[in-house]
Amino acid sequence: MNTPTAPWRAPLLWRAAQLLARVVVALLGRLEVTGDVPAQLRHGPLILAANHISPFDPLVLAAACRARGVAPRIMATGGLFRAPVVGPLMRRAGHIRVDRGTTSVRQSLEVAAAAVAGGSVVLLYPEGRIGLDPGMWPERGKTGAARLAFASGAAVVPVAQWGSHEVLPYEAPKGLLGGVARALVRRPVIRVHFGTPVVLSHLNPGTPGAARRATDRIIDAITDNLAPLRPAEPYWPRHVDPSRPADTARSHRRPPKG
Repeated sequence: MNTPTAPWRAPLLWRAAQLLARVVVALLGRLEVTGDVPAQLRHGPLILAANHISPFDPLVLAAACRARGVAPRIMATGGLFRAPVVGPLMRRAGHIRVDRGTTSVRQSLEVAAAAVAGGSVVLLYPEGRIGLDPGMWPERGKTGAARLAFASGAAVVPVAQWGSHEVLPYEAPKGLLGGVARALVRRPVIRVHFGTPVVLSHLNPGTPGAARRATDRIIDAITDNLAPLRPAEPYWPRHVDPSRPADTARSHRRPPKG
């Protein structure tokens, strides 16, 4: 694997997009960002692992990262890269394409590992999809985040978010205009919290099941950081999106601490 000779720096296009994301999120909700990213990690190498609850998440996380001085490269679904306008912009901004359910996923992880090794911050969703747990708690994760951490040796910071599901429905772009109209009126509180790095140093990547154990630790950390963001909704979300299907097959049974 070739390591870039110079640390990656976010292009002007991506930094401008983050500023625009802050404006858009401020119009549609009230963003509250808590926690922080250690100063020595803000420019990488670093892995940000976030829960995924809404199509609005990328804008929320772009805005929250901007508030903490971080410009991450996002591992995003291949569908975005195939879009006529968005796709070229994603590529120019340095984001990383992931074609889920294909053999090229391994190649995406190799690209991400090289990016982290070159000094980038990479943001990904360990669940691998918008979560379908009925209570909207993080699902059992895919092992990609853990494998990326093992391959790069980078720290993993859990990022918990809550509230973006009140802006855009699961089926967006279907229902997008209605969701935006409601958000403009109600302006829901959208909370993002950057937790402390997950300790994975005691795990030996070469032992059987290490990637699964590391993945569970990452999901546990996201769950624990999410709980304080939804104190009045410990079991079920207050806002119910009728377009969101429920799937318990990948529920992560461990409850949050406290």
